[in-house]
Amino acid sequence: MSFSGFVGRDDAKLALVLNAIDRRCGGVLFLGEKGCGKSTLARRFRRLLPRGIPFVELPLNATEEGLMGGIDLEKTIREGRRCFQPGILSRAHDGFVYIDDIHLLPVEILALTLNVQGRGENLVEKEGLTLRHAAEFQLLASMDPAENFLPPHLLDCFGMAVVWGKITEAAQRAAIVRQAMPDLFPESPEAGRRDRVLAERIGVARSRLAGMKISAGVEDCMAGKCLESRMAGHRGDVFLFYAARAHAALMGKDRVEPADVDAVTPLVLNHRRRQLPPENEPEQSEKREPRPPPENNPKDQKSAAADRQSHPGGDNQGDEKTLPEKRESLPMEAVFESGEPFPLRRFHYRRDRIKRGSSGRKIKSLSRDKRGRYIRSAERGLDGDIAIDATVRAAAPLQRLRGGDGRLVIRPGDIRYKRREKKVSHLAIFVVDGSGSMGAQRRMVATKGAIQSLLLDSYQKRDKVAMIVFRKDRAELVLPPTSSAELASRCLRQMPVGGRTPLSAGLLAAHDLVRRMGRREPGLRFLVALITDGRANHCLGGATPEKEVSKIAGLMRELPSTEFLVVDTENKAGLIRMGLAGRLAAQLAADYCRMEELESDRLLAFVQSRW
Repeated sequence: MSFSGFVGRDDAKLALVLNAIDRRCGGVLFLGEKGCGKSTLARRFRRLLPRGIPFVELPLNATEEGLMGGIDLEKTIREGRRCFQPGILSRAHDGFVYIDDIHLLPVEILALTLNVQGRGENLVEKEGLTLRHAAEFQLLASMDPAENFLPPHLLDCFGMAVVWGKITEAAQRAAIVRQAMPDLFPESPEAGRRDRVLAERIGVARSRLAGMKISAGVEDCMAGKCLESRMAGHRGDVFLFYAARAHAALMGKDRVEPADVDAVTPLVLNHRRRQLPPENEPEQSEKREPRPPPENNPKDQKSAAADRQSHPGGDNQGDEKTLPEKRESLPMEAVFESGEPFPLRRFHYRRDRIKRGSSGRKIKSLSRDKRGRYIRSAERGLDGDIAIDATVRAAAPLQRLRGGDGRLVIRPGDIRYKRREKKVSHLAIFVVDGSGSMGAQRRMVATKGAIQSLLLDSYQKRDKVAMIVFRKDRAELVLPPTSSAELASRCLRQMPVGGRTPLSAGLLAAHDLVRRMGRREPGLRFLVALITDGRANHCLGGATPEKEVSKIAGLMRELPSTEFLVVDTENKAGLIRMGLAGRLAAQLAADYCRMEELESDRLLAFVQSRW
């Protein structure tokens, strides 16, 4: 399988070739959805490297000890001296480390990898052992932005980034399939020859780097492009210089020219721009301006007043028999803008004794692998994760009876294992009321601002989020579980308001999602944030909306590893205050707060009392 024979993606190929020429180009990050060939091209890149240059793949289940290296306990105990066991990064010295689906890599492992790459040196301090060794490598990675997105400070560590577009042509898709099955579709000798020619060009370009000169005006050109991108920091300037120099060497030049800077600018600066290009605006015919609610629309005031007389208590009193008469008084469907987000106080969750393997920044949990902070020892634990200090303490009182003659004698019963603790993430499920009552007095504007604040908090803690909207006669999962804050914000901006309030449908959809994700990821914790005024007026079966909501709330209380938060959007300043959201919070055993309390100190008291 040849590198040159890969279909298209000339910008991705150029980025890899430039990094092969000069290691100071900083590595490459491929951004694209699954199935577009990111990992295939990255692995084919190995064929261009000279013999002896390592190409190491970092597995997603890598531990800190496996990454950095540590003590070989078996050899240490057998020989009576401390023996170091090299890790993945030591094997990658002077080469490349490739991470497929880097967004799924635990945050502490990613941070360690980038820290070692930035220093060019691996420092191991463990169990009284201190060891330093050179670890200079370039990082290649791929990820799907729809599933997650790296924070800007981690994106800035990559010298280059390439966005892979969707595959829309059948011929291109068929070519990728053929390349994935080399036993059935062997490549021609010409493809292998092109790889050898390209490898020779890379070798010649390396030899030119030492004597490369800088043409007049190149430095000003690079500085101007960085200022246009409004970058923070100077990593972009440095990587742009090395990339332009490698491009000039590849082109057979002896000096860097502005044309070389132009050729590599998209690769180096696109992922560092502080202001991304605006999204494509929808056509004018598709734009929907929010209409004023019936209370403020003179044409609808008479019908709204008549409806209030015939159905006192608002839209929560409706049932299936009154649907035709009330439909005219409901607000028209509209899309409201989002209110300004605000900082939230930190959430604190209850601890449990479940061992988890995921990583995050919010919930402290026991670790089921070798990752995490060593908090205490135990007689049983993970094989190989031995607590040396506790083992020595257990064996020390018995040394005189065992006749060790100055050497420590350890028996199987003395061995103790590490009990570790780390922070893990959770899935935040936002169940949002999108009915017509949310459009009254523009309550959805403030509601979207509150949801945006909760989304921002979840993104900062590396949590996954999902969004369920219930309106009209159904509930819809508008945002499947994802870690992409951009997708969640876009979904929130486009969320319409209008129709009845099928609250029971929203609760049932959240219940099904928790059970489904719990089966897929055992041990995952959930936060179900229900944002509504509680005025249910549509049911799924023959019972009344109130009884149906109460029954489903009882089922949700039995869900394991699930916390509930009810945010009441009802206008408490009005004459009629139903208090239905508070009643729902009691049925769910959930924390309850009003919309205006989300940014106040009272939320902290609510959270700390239970979580």
